[in-house]
Amino acid sequence: MGGQTLSLRLPPQYRVDEVLAFHARDAEGVAEHVSGKTLRKAVLLGGAPLLFAVDFMDGEARCLVEADGPLDAATWARADEALRSMLALRIDPAPFADFVRDDAVFGPLVARLPGLRIVQSATVFEALTWAIIGQQINLPFAISLRRSFIQQAGRVHSSGLWCYPEAADVARLELDTLTSRKFSRAKAETLLRVARMAAQGELDLRLNEDPARNAAQLLAVKGIGPWTVNYTLLRGYGYADCSLEGDVAVRSAIGRLLGMGEKPTIAQAQAWLAGYAPHRTMAAAYLWASL
Repeated sequence: MGGQTLSLRLPPQYRVDEVLAFHARDAEGVAEHVSGKTLRKAVLLGGAPLLFAVDFMDGEARCLVEADGPLDAATWARADEALRSMLALRIDPAPFADFVRDDAVFGPLVARLPGLRIVQSATVFEALTWAIIGQQINLPFAISLRRSFIQQAGRVHSSGLWCYPEAADVARLELDTLTSRKFSRAKAETLLRVARMAAQGELDLRLNEDPARNAAQLLAVKGIGPWTVNYTLLRGYGYADCSLEGDVAVRSAIGRLLGMGEKPTIAQAQAWLAGYAPHRTMAAAYLWASL
C-alpha cells in the first residue's frame, strides 16, 4: 500500500459542517464515512483503489491518501484534483457574493449564509453517473440506487470502504445486473452507454476549461438531456455558470422567493437565472439552501 499526505489551507468562512453533511447523505456509509470532523471516501483512480482520509482542523484540511498498489505521478495529480473537488474548493463563492450584494433576492441569502460552497464529485465520471442515477426520482431512492451501483461495479479498498467505480468497471456490467436491482431499463442503458463510451475513448471526461465542448459531447449521448449536462458541469467540472432551470428544487425556490405561488416554467426560470450569469452555479447553491 502506498500513501501520501496532502494538506490544503481552507479559505475564510469555510463551512466544514455542510461539506461533511453532503458526504454523509448515505446513512449506510458504503463509500463515504463521516465521524466528527473526519471524512473518509474511497474511489478508483487509474485502476487503483484509493482512500481519502481527511481531517479538518483550524483552517486546514489534512488528507492521508492510501492506495492499494503503486500509483504514477499522473494519478497522484488526479488525487489532488479529486480532493479539491470533494472539499468544494473548485468554485470561489466570493465573486457571486460581490455580484449580488445589493440584490433583493440573493443579498439577504448570502448575508445569512456567507461562504456557501458546492461540493464537487471526486471525478467527472462520478458526477455524470450520479446525475443519471438521480434523474426524476426522489433523493432517498437515488441514494439507494447509487449504493447498489457502487457495490456492483466498484471494488473494496483494504480499509473496508467501497470505491466509487471508474468507467471501465461499469462497462463490464450486464444490463440485467442493474435492472434486477431496481434501475429502470432506460437509466441502466444510459449508465452502460456512457461508461462504455468513456472506457473506449469516445467520451472525454478529463477536467478542462471548455464548458461548451463538454456540454456538446454530453448532449450528443442518447439518454442525456440539458439537466444532466448542467449538473455534470456543476458537480463534475466545477464550472461557475451552470444554469439549473431544469431542476425542480431550483424552480420551487425561485417561485417561493419571488412570491409566485407556484413553480415557474423551465423557460421562465431560465430567463430569470440569465440575469445572474456568469455566476449561475452559486445562484443554484443559494436557491437549494433557501429550501
